[in-house]
Amino acid sequence: MKKKILLTAALCSFMASLCAQVTLNGKVTDEEDGEPLVGVNIRVDKSLSGATTNGKGEFSISNLPEGKHVLRFTYVGYTPKHITVEGNDKNIHVRLSESYNNIGQVVVTGTGTHRRMTDSPVPVSVITAKEISNSNASTLEEALVKLTPNISSYTNGMGTTMSLNGINEDYVLILENGKRLAGDDRYTRINVANIKRIEILNGAASALYGSDAIGGVINIITDDAKNTVNISNYTHYSSEGRWTETFNADVNVGKLSSYTSYQRRQAGSWQNNHIDENGYETGKPTSVGFYSNTMNQRFAFNATDKLSFYIRGTFYDNKTRRPQDATYFTYDKKKKDYVEKDAYTYNLKHETYTYGAGMKYMINRTAYIDAEFYADNFSSNYLYFKKSGSYLPGDEVTRKKVHYYNGNVKGIFKVGQYNKLSVGMEYVNEQLKSESDNISFENMYTMALYAQDEIKLMKNLQAVLGLRYIYNENFRNHATPNVSLMYKLGGLNLRAAYAAGFRTPTLSQLYATDESKTASRYTVGNPGLKPEKNNFYSLNAEYNYKWLSISVTGFINDIRDMINYRTLTEEEISAMGLDEKHEKFDEIRQRNNVDKAKAKGLSVNASLNLGAGFRVSGGYTYMDTKAKQLQADGVYKETPIDKSIKNMGNINGQWEHSWGFYRLNINLHGRIQGERYSQSYGYAPKFQQWDLNTRHTFNLQSFILEPGVGVENIFNKIDDRPWNNNFSTLNPGRSIYVSLSVRFKQ
Repeated sequence: MKKKILLTAALCSFMASLCAQVTLNGKVTDEEDGEPLVGVNIRVDKSLSGATTNGKGEFSISNLPEGKHVLRFTYVGYTPKHITVEGNDKNIHVRLSESYNNIGQVVVTGTGTHRRMTDSPVPVSVITAKEISNSNASTLEEALVKLTPNISSYTNGMGTTMSLNGINEDYVLILENGKRLAGDDRYTRINVANIKRIEILNGAASALYGSDAIGGVINIITDDAKNTVNISNYTHYSSEGRWTETFNADVNVGKLSSYTSYQRRQAGSWQNNHIDENGYETGKPTSVGFYSNTMNQRFAFNATDKLSFYIRGTFYDNKTRRPQDATYFTYDKKKKDYVEKDAYTYNLKHETYTYGAGMKYMINRTAYIDAEFYADNFSSNYLYFKKSGSYLPGDEVTRKKVHYYNGNVKGIFKVGQYNKLSVGMEYVNEQLKSESDNISFENMYTMALYAQDEIKLMKNLQAVLGLRYIYNENFRNHATPNVSLMYKLGGLNLRAAYAAGFRTPTLSQLYATDESKTASRYTVGNPGLKPEKNNFYSLNAEYNYKWLSISVTGFINDIRDMINYRTLTEEEISAMGLDEKHEKFDEIRQRNNVDKAKAKGLSVNASLNLGAGFRVSGGYTYMDTKAKQLQADGVYKETPIDKSIKNMGNINGQWEHSWGFYRLNINLHGRIQGERYSQSYGYAPKFQQWDLNTRHTFNLQSFILEPGVGVENIFNKIDDRPWNNNFSTLNPGRSIYVSLSVRFKQ
């Protein structure tokens, strides 16, 4: 009987909380000139509720229980502020004062919990939506390279790859809203117009994020606006048919929210030089044309201010547009002369679809639980437009299919005044089918338990301690720890960190078998591979003042058991029963844990407010990288890490001014890059590129019009060396771009 009474009381209390709800309405303006601020983020403390200001600077937050609520206001370029309100307040007026640094930005990637950048023991750098817009970046790759000095990209016939702190993207974990992206098109399917901010964690983070986080973590946070209606469209066009079109529609009705986005990107092919490395004419373009479509849909149901559910899905497709009549000259051993051949016989088509569902429940003011299931499915296909071997025009052949499934539960609990504990469990299942790798079907699962404690040791001293335990069906048990310390001394933050990382061999590395008749080479899989491991050490000093922000970071990344190809000996070939293959191929090779690498670097970033709307910012990264490759004679050969660059820098100069409803932004951006090393082609020459961008914002209250015009590659820097070189850049040269953003917020 007593249990029934308690259950009835709890049910009545829950129903009362649903019925006794209040709504808060208000406006946010600039403290100096009283102009409304658009896009200010408002969060209700100890709650899942929030809002975003519309074109009039107005906001509304509903479905809150009765009582006092603390509202926290954050906006890029302004000092964060919080106020306490009670009851159905309809006339909240908040005035924000301009700030000249970004230390108030809230980040989540470093610790897995929400912290302001200046209070995070783990250093995290942030690229905001405003910075992306100012730089005229229309892709995630472009935004990262333009606005981060320690990130570079490299593009060849196989696609684009990025590196962070000298380590290529295979060792960098890419997340979208904290969820891992799988497949070969992880960052090209991101809709840049829907990005709220990009958080970059430099260094190993396997204790928190698991495999692949050896070089760092890039977390893309999307903008889920809380307005009743939020509709926007963005168009960007420049030379060579480079066109981007995006559309976003967010609708919030009561407890139900819908977030929809679509992006179309396309470009033509262009040649910077029609001669190959042997002096013969080639029709192979410097950059191959393509088109892509990305569609995202998310539904959220906010049952209460403490409980929310969501489901989401994505579809992405990308198809190359190779010139079908292109030819090139290649050496024919039989004819002992160069002969003309078709450059391409097929296009590549990539498709990805994802789906997921999750919930978040705030138990009380000091604890909440987050749970989600997520699936990422990637496929790559050959689309033949000419006869090639047994394939005819119109044939579609599956190159590979990758399926990634992730289920995780995470809880965050504040234990007393000095500890915040994060604990969780994760299950991952990976599957691969690949015709090119002769893999009919392989799969692998990983289970993990992890815990992290954020400790306030003293008034100005904080620490983060974390540990992840992993069980993989192929590699059994493994553990990765991390520890970070931060000491605050006025405006100076001093940080020190150590983290161990690991990377599980991919299914392709374990089981792929490949035949290359042109290279007379046969490759076999190696199920006996071990995970790649590393130790990462860093020291960081950060100083923030009203008009100045400067950060200096030194780091060492020591990687061992790196996987690379090794040519098998005659004895090994016989023992593996590959004598018949050896008669057909000159070389038999296998992947092994044979390499080592060490990356040491120093990175400096600074921003300075000069007053009168003028701001200057920039960064410089120096890298010293060494890769040790085991040779056939058992001796290690030492070279720089593949695709690494010793010197990289970014410079941004900006001027902004408002005249009533019109705001002008002029941005000059420069990217300076030293020689890039390639194991296959040697060094690419150093280069620099400068862009001039202007944005014109017309705030017509509910409507915001933002045309843009500028010059890309002002000084017409082109790498026009013969085809099949290690190009420093594929840019087609100086070009004028135009853009238009239209936003409706209600």
